Parts: sequence; structure tokens; C-alpha cells
Amino acid sequence: MVKGKDLMMFLAVPLLIVSLLFMMSAGGSVTSTEGFEWYFKPNETHTQPEVIGEVDFEGYDVLYCGNESEKKVSITFDAGFENGCHTPILDTLKEKGVQAAFFLDGNFLKQNEEIVKRMAAEGHIIGNHTLNHADMTKLTDLATYRQQVEGWNDILTGYGLTPSGYFRFPCGKFSERALEYNKQLGLTSVFWSFAYYDWVENDQPAPEAALQKIMSRMHNGCVLLLHSTSKTNTEILGTLIDRLRAEGYEIVPLEQMS
Repeated sequence: MVKGKDLMMFLAVPLLIVSLLFMMSAGGSVTSTEGFEWYFKPNETHTQPEVIGEVDFEGYDVLYCGNESEKKVSITFDAGFENGCHTPILDTLKEKGVQAAFFLDGNFLKQNEEIVKRMAAEGHIIGNHTLNHADMTKLTDLATYRQQVEGWNDILTGYGLTPSGYFRFPCGKFSERALEYNKQLGLTSVFWSFAYYDWVENDQPAPEAALQKIMSRMHNGCVLLLHSTSKTNTEILGTLIDRLRAEGYEIVPLEQMS
């Protein structure tokens, strides 16, 4: 005879399974919504840095570093607005024969169609940086999350361009739930293994100091995050490319880093 307590347990287990299956079929997730900010621990030993250890990335399509045995580097830029830096940056990349990745939010896309089209025409990756530079850890249902991704996609496809499938979280804020949603949406979540204080327009680092910092922390498989609104980055980009190549690094697009 099944006792009352045992009966409750007997009924609870299948109900739990059914509810979990319903959540998954409805686009839900049982992954954690706890938010994290991406970080890495820079070093000057030219070895890959230690990165955030609080999250297990196993099973998710995440890129932040390439093969540690290959002397390859990938240059990525983030931008939410245009301040006159993008044309000279693109000119330098074209002159040096370098393909980069630009993670642009919806505001940039809507206001800079010709620049975006030039990026695509010259072989650069245009990455999804969300429609409104949103904190994606706050969007805990798939429908709302999808709006930030697909709203961005709609602008790009409206220009006759195809979304790359590369995604970068604004401010590096993510959760396991967000990683799961990106996986469901067919996105690669791109972080970085080098970044520095370069995003404040009226507090730019000195050019030579910036070059020294970047080169001192360079390592195999480095994914650089640079802001393409930085006047310092605009000024040093050509020299940086030359110095990387002089040190034996090959500068490659993101797809060669996975």
C-alpha cells in the first residue's frame, strides 16, 4: 500500500519532469540567470591569461582565445556610435590587408549604413552587439531575448547583408541562461583575452603607452578587444599591426581562431 507521503513523492517526480519538458519546448531553460561580467587576468609572460572561472563553458559555443600553440591574433572592435574614427580605421585595415571583426549595436547600424556596407564589402565580420546595447542577463525569457538578437539581424538584412552568427555581450555581461539562448539561436558568444581602458573619448591613453601595454600582454591565440571610437586606437593601429607581424604573429579573422 502506498502511503500519503510516498504518494506525493510518486506524483511529484513525473510532474516535475513534465514541467521541465514544457519549459524546454516553450523556449525556456533550467540554466542559471545569475549574471557575471567577463574578466581575464593579464600577464606579461606572453602566455594565455586566466579567464573567469565561475562559469563552465562546456557545451556552449564560446570563443575568447585561439590555439595556444599557434602564433595567431584576431583584432575585434566594439562600437555604438560613429565619431569619425571608422573611416581611417578601415583605411588602415585595407592598407595592411587585415580582416577584423566589428561588434556594432543597433544604434550604430541604423545611423551608419554606408560604413557598415563598406565593412562587409572589405571582408570584415559584422558581429551582433544587440539592438539596444542591452544587459542580456536581465532578459530571462527567450522571446524577449530573441528580440534583441533578431531586431539587430533585421537591420542588417535590410541592407542586403547576412548576419555572421558572431555575438558579443554588451559590457561583457552574461549568464548561463544567456549562453544557452545564444546556443539555441545559433550564435557564437565572443569574448576576449585582451582589452584595456580605451573607450572614454576625453580620457584617451597615450599612443606609445597603449602600444607598449598591448604588446607586453600579447600571446598566442589572442582575441583583442579594441574600441573603434578610440582616437588612440585609430592612431596606433597601423603601427600595432606592423609590430605584431614583426614579432611573428599572424593576424587572422575570427573564424580562424576557433
